[in-house]
Amino acid sequence: MSGEITIHLNGEVQTVRAGTLSELVEELGLSKRMIAIERNLEVVPKSEYAMTQLAADDRIELVHMIGGG
Repeated sequence: MSGEITIHLNGEVQTVRAGTLSELVEELGLSKRMIAIERNLEVVPKSEYAMTQLAADDRIELVHMIGGG
C-alpha cells in the first residue's frame, strides 16, 4: 500500500491508503466477488483491479451486491 490519498468514493470525499483498486477493496473489507467498480466514469473489469492505480481525486463508484430473496 502507498501513502494516503483523497478520492471521491460513492460521492463522498474519503482518505485511503490503497494504491490500487484491489487494495481499496481490501481496505474496505469487501469481497471482490460481489462488487463492481467504476473509476472516473469507466467500469473496471475485476481482472484489472490489481493493475489499476488510484490517483488523488479519482471518482470511484463501488457497488456491493447483496444476495437474498
